[in-house]
Amino acid sequence: MKRASLLAMVLISGGLAACQTITAAEQRSADEVRCRSYGFRSGTDAFAKCLLDVDLARSAARLYRFEQAGGPGWGYYPYGGRPLYW
Repeated sequence: MKRASLLAMVLISGGLAACQTITAAEQRSADEVRCRSYGFRSGTDAFAKCLLDVDLARSAARLYRFEQAGGPGWGYYPYGGRPLYW
């Protein structure tokens, strides 16, 4: 019985460790590294534009995944199946 409980605890804790989220500061740091890898220098207008583009691309990808998952789950969308905010 103890082995089964221990195994269950290990599996649950391993599953919870996989659900880790990234903080806003970590995301910003990753975005800065990404833009520097493209050749932009920190503190320039082009660097700021790169950060904005990376953030917009992430938002668009999130919206796409949301819509592919069926939207908010409020039933069907009128007007040809498009969300009302379009």
